[in-house]
Amino acid sequence: MNALLRISAWIDAVTEIAGTIARYLVLAIVAIGFTNVVARYSGRFIGARLTSNAWIEVQWYLYSIMFFLGFGYVLKHNVNVRVDFLSTYWSAQRRAWIDLVGTLLFLVPFCMIGIYATLNPVLLSWGRLPDGSFGTWEISPDPDGLPRAPIKSMIIVAFGLLLMAALSHTIKCIAIITGHRAQETMDAVAPNAPPAET
Repeated sequence: MNALLRISAWIDAVTEIAGTIARYLVLAIVAIGFTNVVARYSGRFIGARLTSNAWIEVQWYLYSIMFFLGFGYVLKHNVNVRVDFLSTYWSAQRRAWIDLVGTLLFLVPFCMIGIYATLNPVLLSWGRLPDGSFGTWEISPDPDGLPRAPIKSMIIVAFGLLLMAALSHTIKCIAIITGHRAQETMDAVAPNAPPAET
């Protein structure tokens, strides 16, 4: 179990890095959006074109990446939306059982299906041809548009990060259920739950 908890800790470290990057992307999005608006109105005032669609697409690319990187981070910190109000009154072990079953039956298969379903469209966006060779990338149809392939690839990265976070969450649930280092993992999985059943 200790080896699995070390793997979980490594996954959590990767998830934290992704979450930190997502946090800083917020600043970049705001800065680009503000600069784009100022450039657009300044350009109208002086009669010159100071901005382009590329900057608008960069802004929504970063906005998408922020969410993609945040999926696993949200799961790690247990701030995802929970609709089961009863779980507030359950012990950490009972919540761990419910989370374990839900993660293995729904979240892990969802991530795997997501990766499988998006793999071919992403490869096509990178220009994969029917003979297996690669041609030109998919480009935005808008004037001055950016390549679509990199942002579409982030969908697979997002599912991959969420799958890793789900595996880490599974390990923590098992640790709570079996009593291995339960106090250290309890806060990560069920921070508001009553003490574990003895």
